[in-house]
Amino acid sequence: MSEAPSFAVRRVRAEEWPRIRALRLEALRDPAAALAFLETVEQAQARPDSDWIERAARNAAGEHNVQFVVERGENWLGSAVGFHQPPGQADYFGRSRAEPRALLVGVYVAPAARGDGAIEALAAAVSGWARERGHTALWLDVHEANARARAAYRRLGFVETGERITGEAGVEFEMRRDLG
Repeated sequence: MSEAPSFAVRRVRAEEWPRIRALRLEALRDPAAALAFLETVEQAQARPDSDWIERAARNAAGEHNVQFVVERGENWLGSAVGFHQPPGQADYFGRSRAEPRALLVGVYVAPAARGDGAIEALAAAVSGWARERGHTALWLDVHEANARARAAYRRLGFVETGERITGEAGVEFEMRRDLG
């Protein structure tokens, strides 16, 4: 019998914007950040507090956006963001789709928590949020050179769709996970 995880997963609260900012900066300092995120530490640090406040409010209470954190006690170990892409609306690569999609983005787990089930818990939380909104699949993009993330997403049931897109950092593979 396996032990229950020693962490909790919950949706962020709007007033936690300073912690959201700090965790994002931590994620952007990760060695794989150049492959995993569409932003640099310098870009994130240059954003005014008003941007962080708006992002936190949107992800805490918005119908089309969500951010979950995994925490152990008072320590945040990682987070993941989900968002609803309506038909015809461009995503972060400028692609628009005929059908609505639920996207998983901004996934980060601190090195000390990797392998403890945190990424599974975050993906489950975003998947549940997407299911509640009527989505039957969860989508993401992962850089071709980010082998650790690709392996983690495969373990979580994501499969490559065959679609590739070349972004500023190189080639990204689209992956999909059925939520049925």
